[in-house]
Amino acid sequence: MKKVKFKNLRNKTLIGNLYTTNSKSIIIMAHGFTGDKSEWNRFDNIVDSLNKIGYNILSFDFSGCGESDDDNLTVEKQVDDLNSAIKFVKSKGYQNIGLLGHSLGGLISLKCFTPEIITMVLWAPVTNKIKYIWDKRYSKEQLQELEDKGYLTLIRDKGVRRKILIDKQMLADREIVDQKDLLNNVNCPILIIHGNKDESVPYTDSQDAIKLLSSDSELEIIDGANHGFYNHLDILIDLTKKWFIEHLKN
Repeated sequence: MKKVKFKNLRNKTLIGNLYTTNSKSIIIMAHGFTGDKSEWNRFDNIVDSLNKIGYNILSFDFSGCGESDDDNLTVEKQVDDLNSAIKFVKSKGYQNIGLLGHSLGGLISLKCFTPEIITMVLWAPVTNKIKYIWDKRYSKEQLQELEDKGYLTLIRDKGVRRKILIDKQMLADREIVDQKDLLNNVNCPILIIHGNKDESVPYTDSQDAIKLLSSDSELEIIDGANHGFYNHLDILIDLTKKWFIEHLKN
């Protein structure tokens, strides 16, 4: 594994881990909301499995997350970050690109689709809008900070980054996702994996999404799995590996 750095269009430095093989194929991993390139060990676990079967892997931290430069989180900024990661791997000579996104990282992956993306695997992806009751998710103090400063601060007691700034725009972004518009021009084969006990992103959104994707896309519902898949990592990794072996030559 090699630690790498690259810039986004906003001149922020993004930090990633690059796992190499002799292949020209690479999988870029897009972590979830307020996560990082480890994705609470889920990405670490699958990186080893995918690297051993011949894939180069880039896992990286979105700006404002993990080890990357500080920034307030918004969807637009993360789209810039992932597009910058795609540009970075192309500059290194990688030709066959697949994306693996979890949760919000799934939304960002879909927004970054171009014909050069061969395939995607999306774990519990955000594909539709949802109306949150924000005072049920954030404290009175956080919501006051949001009103006063335009962002709220999330403090974590574990992980690489303990303080994360969530922009007001990010909260608005989550409520205006248009599924049909999002998926209209995405035509590569996609595997969606979702748990039917997901407490954060309704699995019914994925059931609706698969109807709008190409006929060679598939949806796998894991019975009993929640948003983190923590008790179902083996099947999650197995499904992901099989999909990439079938759809992304290495």
